[in-house]
Amino acid sequence: MPALETLIQALVNGLVLGSFYALVALGYTMIFGVIKLLNFAHGDIYMVGAFVGFGVLSLLSGVVGAGWAGIGISMLVAMLAMGFLGVVIQRVAYQPMLAAPRLSILITALAVSLVLQNLMLTYTGGRYTAFRTDLGFGGFELGNLFISHQAMVLVACSAVLMIALELFVSRTMYGRAMRAVSIDKDMCRLLGINVNRIVAITFLVGSGLAAAAGTMAGAYYGSIWYFMGFLIGLKAFTAAVIGGIGSITGAMLGGLILGLLESFGTQIPGVGSEWKDVFTFTILILVLVFKPTGLLGKSEVERM
Repeated sequence: MPALETLIQALVNGLVLGSFYALVALGYTMIFGVIKLLNFAHGDIYMVGAFVGFGVLSLLSGVVGAGWAGIGISMLVAMLAMGFLGVVIQRVAYQPMLAAPRLSILITALAVSLVLQNLMLTYTGGRYTAFRTDLGFGGFELGNLFISHQAMVLVACSAVLMIALELFVSRTMYGRAMRAVSIDKDMCRLLGINVNRIVAITFLVGSGLAAAAGTMAGAYYGSIWYFMGFLIGLKAFTAAVIGGIGSITGAMLGGLILGLLESFGTQIPGVGSEWKDVFTFTILILVLVFKPTGLLGKSEVERM
């Protein structure tokens, strides 16, 4: 394949992968921004969302089919279901721990992650599940270059979700309340803002975006697994750190940068796809050493 076609193909693959990273990273950065929690169960919300989307699509396949309409409906249902699950987890596992030391709530997040993983392990028996769709293999061909319709639609759908989130945070009353709570929760309580409700909405939105990414990833790659949330959770956390954890725009940018770096990095002569995780975590180390706040993050002063 000529060099230009190879670069374009890597660009498309990187945008698809980066879109998934960005959607999951948004949940990390939103939750951290509001309650300063690294929610390591977020990758498993992505995984459970993929299974919920698959289950809904299986039920709908005899009614609307397993094409774009069925996938769209299953994604919306998965977003609602995982949004509700995120709120339940926040109320049951995290809210009672907010006054505890940060290490305690971090351990709680790891425990929630293990619970979700092992529930799906028990349900599936540890086997891969085929995510069957009727999308076909259509796309655009230009010489040796092939861009599938699936890739284009999924990138466009991810872009719509990210733009919608940006408008929600910047233009709506609840979005402004989220930004205020992330700055000073005590002052927000004095001003009459229901902080617990805002935190719950944050979990609702972040978990819904992760479920959308999980459903789209299942449709794109064709299979899902109970352990699929672990690695993408680490990658999304890396993306959030690169962009500046706590920054919504930074999470989007970090996810896209990470996806593109992985995709282009594997095109280096003598470097295969097995090296992509090395790129990811090398970048994480470099960012933490040389720019701990990330590309768009801001330094915070800890008040004693």
